[in-house]
Amino acid sequence: MKTFLLTTGGILGALLLAMVAFTGLSPQLGGTPTKADRQRFAQSGHYADGEFQNLLPTKQLTDGSMGSVLWNMLFRKHPNTEPPGPLPTQPLDSLAIVQKSPELVRVTWFGHSASLVEMAGQNILLDPMLSVKMGPLALVTPKRYNPSLAITPEQLPSIAAVLISHDHYDHLDYETIRKIKDKVGRFYVPLGIGAHLRAWGVPAARITEMNWGDSARLAGGVLLRCTPSRHFSGRGLTNRNSTLWCSWVLQGPTKRIFYTGDGGYGPHFAAIGAQYGPFDLALVECGQYDRQWAEIHMRPEQSVQAARDVRAAAMLPVHWGAFTEANHPWNESVTRASAEAARLGQPLTTPHLGEPVTLGPGPLPTAPWWR
Repeated sequence: MKTFLLTTGGILGALLLAMVAFTGLSPQLGGTPTKADRQRFAQSGHYADGEFQNLLPTKQLTDGSMGSVLWNMLFRKHPNTEPPGPLPTQPLDSLAIVQKSPELVRVTWFGHSASLVEMAGQNILLDPMLSVKMGPLALVTPKRYNPSLAITPEQLPSIAAVLISHDHYDHLDYETIRKIKDKVGRFYVPLGIGAHLRAWGVPAARITEMNWGDSARLAGGVLLRCTPSRHFSGRGLTNRNSTLWCSWVLQGPTKRIFYTGDGGYGPHFAAIGAQYGPFDLALVECGQYDRQWAEIHMRPEQSVQAARDVRAAAMLPVHWGAFTEANHPWNESVTRASAEAARLGQPLTTPHLGEPVTLGPGPLPTAPWWR
């Protein structure tokens, strides 16, 4: 056992050194906020000692240590953390995105949290992680269940706005940004993420950094609001919480949509619901949870309660269906959320990957295809 532990420790140490060396050179790491940026952050109301803060005291690890997290993922892994094969996907026709009426309000989920919102004639991308591989070290990061997506970044038409919730690799993807940046009108991001985008060639004139409570207006009468979440940030070993994290409110002429981004449960959901709700649809984080990080990701039952707190007419579970980032069955989150939603009377929509959800008088997709 001693020899095994020493060998395992040596391997993990070598991998850690390789990660430090490689990510330090990789463009995936992104940029670094300037001194002027940090002085600006200090005026945000939730920035202290060089880091952004949550509204509530929040622990990134609520039980155990990072070592125990790695041990559980490596040696106590649940046998069903990945599906037996690629998940059913409905290809998305780029012409259908272009040819639409201004009255159409439609949401298409691509897996994990990446989604397209069509509202008031505008195309809006949420956390567009549209790559099969994640981050600078694909050998040690989660691999996408499907070898292809409903649509590729190259196939996307012009995008009015990209909204980013935080800078983790599964939400802010360098390869996707690199491929779509020239067809995006403007990037709306939490404070600090502009440094990453500028490092990747996005002109500063097309980046709007926002604090919680800030708003911006798109053509067609769509109002965007940057709202709180309960999470953390960082793409490297030395930039933890150097950028802000958020949720998003999208208010159109006829419909309202809420996206939680990532984060633990808290009173901010009820506050958002009271101030900006009710919502016709809420895209709610629902997956990649564990008792060891219970304050930065929600259990499925909490996800359903969050949808109720924001006063959502319907909930679309996201943050699942693409990558395994926690030690639970790949479809457990949506199974538990469905049961809790039925118990509480919360309408739930569960589209296939790439299946558009149209907000209108008709029924929403509810097939339990993950079973």
